[in-house]
Amino acid sequence: MSPEPVPPPQCPGCDRGEPFAQRLEKGDEAFRAGDYETAAELFRSLLAGLAQPERGLCLRLGDALARAGRLPEALGAFRGAARLGALRPEELGELAGGLARADGLREWRLSAGKPGCAPEAPSEGRPASAAAAPRDLLGCPRCRRLLHKPVTLPCGLTVCKRCVEPGPAWPQARRVNVVLSGLLEKCFPAECRLRRLAGQARGLQRQQQPEAALLRCNQALDLAPDDNSLLLLRAELYLTVKNYEQALQDADAVCQSEPLLTKGHHVKAQALSGLGRSKEVLKEFLYCLALNPECNSVKKEAQKVMCEVLFPALENVHQNLTSSSQSKLQAQCQSHANTQSTLEGGGDAGSSENPSEKSDVFRNASSSVLYFILGLYFEEDKQTLESILPVAPSSGLKRQFPNDTEEAHDLNTPGKIPKKDCSPQRTTDSETGEGQGLSIDVTDFECALCMRLLFEPVTTPCGHTFCLKCLEHCLDHAPHCPLCKDKLSELLASRNFNITVLAEELIFRYLSDELSDRKRIYDEEMTELSNLTRDVPIFVCAMAFPTVPCPLHVFEPRYRLMIRRCMETGTKRFGMCLSAEHAGISEYGCMLEIKDVRTFPDGSSVVDAIGISRFRVLSHRHRDGYNTADIEYIEDQKVEGPEHEELTTLHDSVYQQSVSWFASLQDHMKEQILSHFGLMPDREPEPQSNPSGPAWSWWILAVLPLERKAQLAILAMTSLKERLLAIRRILVIITRKMNSRQELANTRERNN
Repeated sequence: MSPEPVPPPQCPGCDRGEPFAQRLEKGDEAFRAGDYETAAELFRSLLAGLAQPERGLCLRLGDALARAGRLPEALGAFRGAARLGALRPEELGELAGGLARADGLREWRLSAGKPGCAPEAPSEGRPASAAAAPRDLLGCPRCRRLLHKPVTLPCGLTVCKRCVEPGPAWPQARRVNVVLSGLLEKCFPAECRLRRLAGQARGLQRQQQPEAALLRCNQALDLAPDDNSLLLLRAELYLTVKNYEQALQDADAVCQSEPLLTKGHHVKAQALSGLGRSKEVLKEFLYCLALNPECNSVKKEAQKVMCEVLFPALENVHQNLTSSSQSKLQAQCQSHANTQSTLEGGGDAGSSENPSEKSDVFRNASSSVLYFILGLYFEEDKQTLESILPVAPSSGLKRQFPNDTEEAHDLNTPGKIPKKDCSPQRTTDSETGEGQGLSIDVTDFECALCMRLLFEPVTTPCGHTFCLKCLEHCLDHAPHCPLCKDKLSELLASRNFNITVLAEELIFRYLSDELSDRKRIYDEEMTELSNLTRDVPIFVCAMAFPTVPCPLHVFEPRYRLMIRRCMETGTKRFGMCLSAEHAGISEYGCMLEIKDVRTFPDGSSVVDAIGISRFRVLSHRHRDGYNTADIEYIEDQKVEGPEHEELTTLHDSVYQQSVSWFASLQDHMKEQILSHFGLMPDREPEPQSNPSGPAWSWWILAVLPLERKAQLAILAMTSLKERLLAIRRILVIITRKMNSRQELANTRERNN
């Protein structure tokens, strides 16, 4: 409703303004509650009882009548308000909404999805069976047309370049997908040429070169004369050069073909406006508003045109009323005045009015205002509205004005047609002379790195597509595209390697046999990599022991590949060996299991691993830069009887000796050991419960200051007794050295 305030004037028959204010509040409450009929009658009753019509109350009456669907009467109320002061476009919001709801488009919208009715969105010329249409696979999911300059987003979805939504979601500019662009050129050459011409025309339009844009647009229309998007584009270009007749011709053709296309009616309205045909301009704007009631810009334009068409600034109609109209108006006014007295609950109020004062009302300028307000010009207003309301595309019958509030509540009805008026496309295969089948072979989807069919295709921001594993392998060496050398630092940092959905779907559909062979090869490779005795990946770095944590910083490309493969196969295991001067790797090593991998933006990672078992290298070789080996696992030899008792006694003794030695260390040394290796494991009740021996024995070997050769020799032992004796000897030697250093330090202190 109009926010214009209404002052509480003195109502005839009342000593105070309270009854008027109360009735006005009742009308406002009824309007807010959606009871527009009651609100309209209350506002009309109030106006009929005033000595002078009030403009704000006229606007309230017009809003209520428009919401109630009584449009001719609403028009009369707004005409009355216009006689009291020029109407502003923003005061006509309810009238514009009422006209849009009354033009018959509600039924068209609801029936848009039914067979035989106009489509909800611009037709694409596609077959009824979406699953069987090759064009559907190569269609943009946003504009619903054949892809043009396809761009693959980080999520793996491929859309037209002009359909990419700019914003912080895509920090790195995406280029055209080379593989898919080549496929489109191969399968749809004519339509691709058509789209190129259309794209050039739009580019010239943005550069404000309408003549050159018109030339490209006409060339494109020679290929597809019925393409609605091109017709709309040419209409816009004609508007730019002020050729309104040609613009109207193109826009009208689009509206005939796509009657539910908002943009078509909007361009047609602009062309009609240039020709000065205001009533038809209003009609097209009402089309737009009915199709998209939430479009505020269209609503404002419609309100502005309504002011010019329905309420001209110098309006002087009905200024002089005939005698018959005067008497009719007086009788109608008297009837409403009596109704008002009845509503107030007292008959005295009406009888106290001065008849001479009532007659004066009709002799002043306000008589024409009341003439409109009381609906005495209903037939004329009805004819005026019928001349501007649109007609249904399927028939020439105009919309009948509703006399209930069903249409008034339709503004909030869900299921309105979404705004899909962005350059509709109707080009079909028959128009471009292209067949329904797609001619696709393996060369169309060949990885430039492995020269095989793309498997798990991933597209880089620069537009090149590779197998996922091939791309990751290349990024291990350098953060650049293998083909164009563009930087891929952001892709490497985010690790956002999403599969290109369209490429994968096309391969699955048209190259299913080749894909099966490619998958078989991949599965065989994964099976081979999963073998934990043959071709086991070997990390040549440091000494590792069973049950002892072994954190690693992995930055070399070969080991980045190795760790990734360990994770992909699911084994999460690799061997750790020392380097050997002649053999390349040590004869014995420890199998590690990956617990966690933390990857950094530069591609390096920190691998948290722990030793699980020992092995002996039988033979070794190289694979993609890193070492692999055939191995056999080794375990401790178990003893029984007296030997077991002797072993248990030795085990407990060496354990206590180890605890005492660790306790004798300085505090800062203890902290360093604990931060790297963790706490010393507890003594186990049964020394032979673990095939590799007690966990504490490996922990103490890891922290003791031994040469690698000595550590490797102890790692290779399969006798727990020999290993415990070796630990005892080492602890004795280290303890003696520590005591000697302490005595020497004490002697020097005494001498000083």
